[in-house]
Amino acid sequence: MSEHKCPGCDEYQGLTRRNFVGLATGVAAAALAPAWLPRVVYADSHDGSRDVIVSIFLRGGGDALTLCVPHGEDSYYDLRPTLAVPRPDGGGAGRAIDLDGFFGFPQGMKPLMDAWRDGNLLVVHACGMPNPTRSHFDAMRFMEVGMGDAPPNLQTGWLGRHLQATAPTVADGVLRAVGIGYGLQRTLVGGPLTLPIADLAEFGFDGRRATRKERRQALEEMYGVVGDPLATSAENTFRTVDLLKKIGFKSYKPAGAAAYPDDEFGYALESTAALVKAEVGVEAVAIDLGGWDTHDFQGPVDGHMAYLMESLSGGLAAFHRDLFSDGFEEVVVTTTSEFGRNAAENASAGTDHGHGGLMLVLGGHVAGGRVLAEWPGLADGQLYEGQDLAITIDYRDVLTEILTRRLGNPDFRTVFTDPGYEPQERGVIL
Repeated sequence: MSEHKCPGCDEYQGLTRRNFVGLATGVAAAALAPAWLPRVVYADSHDGSRDVIVSIFLRGGGDALTLCVPHGEDSYYDLRPTLAVPRPDGGGAGRAIDLDGFFGFPQGMKPLMDAWRDGNLLVVHACGMPNPTRSHFDAMRFMEVGMGDAPPNLQTGWLGRHLQATAPTVADGVLRAVGIGYGLQRTLVGGPLTLPIADLAEFGFDGRRATRKERRQALEEMYGVVGDPLATSAENTFRTVDLLKKIGFKSYKPAGAAAYPDDEFGYALESTAALVKAEVGVEAVAIDLGGWDTHDFQGPVDGHMAYLMESLSGGLAAFHRDLFSDGFEEVVVTTTSEFGRNAAENASAGTDHGHGGLMLVLGGHVAGGRVLAEWPGLADGQLYEGQDLAITIDYRDVLTEILTRRLGNPDFRTVFTDPGYEPQERGVIL
């Protein structure tokens, strides 16, 4: 898989080194398998009316004004004389792809046009968490916890609390959520039967193959006598290993001639597709895509950010084609980032920490093919604190509709506990 060096400020680089993750335990079970899997007998108790949610976090502060270009806003071009993506009717290969006469995708997001035309992709613009912080650390925590001024002792994530508040889709399943990474994303912290796994294809016991059976037997005997909660956690972990070995991640063939990018993000999404299709009771997957802290040499047309957008859009487009070609439309994908970037470019051909951001929502029940926005404008007097895209849509409004209409959780208060938050209907779900 290819690698790409990520820029960013000192705070973001520090967070990247620490992976900014919480810790949790989790487990897995036996599966009903699609045609490319060994068929396993499993309980006939799967709730197919609920979507699987794939939560993607763009770490570093994704520039919303590049991810979806307001080409109908003259002030955008005044604020970014060298970084603005050219208008659709402009010259050059880097011009924007018009979406609705006002907004457009840069060329780096072009792979998502099929999902857009199919009505499965919604762009939510000028959205985010209404908190003034410009700290990566604080903003990520607020977004993942789901509270605009979360106290330090609130550690559970919004998606973890959702899993706490709802019954599993498979009654006797033992794996409800996976965070792809070496530590669990804070979004999922607190979720029952939730596990961080860096590589779904390689999850198991390290060491020599010749002694693997004996080492596992020793561990089973060791944990079998210690009592709960360790005994149950260990047993479920062993079942996780057995289950994932049955899913042929390495031999998986995407449907619809889908081609995932040859990078870590593409591999994570391809593995997620295999996991979703296996229907083992996994309800949520969290994936990170870092590198969005573009203070220097942002490169929206042919540089670093163009590369990031190609990875993001190529991965999502392949995931959409792969699942939908196989009839797996009970899935919803959300992308968030801790904040956007300054509306004006800086002296280093980049953009600094901002405020209003953007979400992408992809799924079979999404009211897509449009940009959802209460556009605040970029002219003098319209910018937040005189420098940023303002937030006019609370990102929790989007998630609340998904929770209540697609994830089987009728009470958003079990997830978004901030007493000052009242959701507004946004028409995200069909």
